[in-house]
Amino acid sequence: MKFFSWLPFFKKRNLPWWVVIQTAKPRCTYYFGPFESAEEAKQHQAGYVEDLVGEGAQEISVEIQQCQPQVLTIEEEDE
Repeated sequence: MKFFSWLPFFKKRNLPWWVVIQTAKPRCTYYFGPFESAEEAKQHQAGYVEDLVGEGAQEISVEIQQCQPQVLTIEEEDE
């Protein structure tokens, strides 16, 4: 397997899982994790959403991704 480790597909398999939450108000992307599996990330997502709702976030979308974010909170400028 090491022979193919340079290929993106095989490299991605070693990345951790993250709960990625985007909100429209405020316009932000949040990364919560890392987790060892997608199932573990899914088990925790409700708590993160609940916290954001409690802080007044609106129009929330959630995705489970295998990635390695460089920044955990990305605030976007309002247009």
